[in-house]
Amino acid sequence: MLPSAVFSVFALVGSALAQQPPKVNHDSINPVRDTLGPNGDMIRKFQPLLHIAHGCQPYSAVNTRGEVNAGLQDSGTTAGGCKETSKGQTYARSMTLNGQFGIMYAWYWPKDQPADGNLASGHRHDWENVVIWFNSNNANQAGILRGAASGHGDYKKVNNPQRNNNNLHVEYFTSLGKNHELQFKTSPGRTYWIWDWDRMDTTVQGALNRADFGSANCPFNNNNFERNMRAAF
Repeated sequence: MLPSAVFSVFALVGSALAQQPPKVNHDSINPVRDTLGPNGDMIRKFQPLLHIAHGCQPYSAVNTRGEVNAGLQDSGTTAGGCKETSKGQTYARSMTLNGQFGIMYAWYWPKDQPADGNLASGHRHDWENVVIWFNSNNANQAGILRGAASGHGDYKKVNNPQRNNNNLHVEYFTSLGKNHELQFKTSPGRTYWIWDWDRMDTTVQGALNRADFGSANCPFNNNNFERNMRAAF
């Protein structure tokens, strides 16, 4: 390879690394209190109740400075190093598609480890989400039409997901040694403070657009959001 070509390769690698947002320890990011945009009434009213049946508790993925979570190596026990219940954040983004209003609620986990030890199926970082479809974006009039829960790169669509009044029951679980996923299931869950994409400043949005979460993908950034919403429709 010619010296100029070698220089070009290193320049490209350096440029890609420079575009990555800075990473911080997985437990150093605290959740942002409810920060909601124009559709905030809808987002707050219908926020799901998340139950952790297995693995890590959810953690915050990004802070207000645009630093992202470095995650955890998938080793030790399934919840090793990620048992704190005060670090979780619900992320939300909404849009209208084919005449229906949809809200994506997403959560981040520092590792996805289906069993104790270091298995080939586990990995650093996990993102999962649910999408809820409505007949209106007016919080006083809207009714739930159906829901879709993420898992293994796809969505499981349910016409009548389990709920407690306006709040759908969502469970984070693993089955048959596979990586974690979400499902709608009646189980004791809780809410977390919500950070709406429409109220994130450009520094935070840019960090989530550029961050490399390895085998996981931020489902609501500009690279993935509309495609995921169409898949969940």
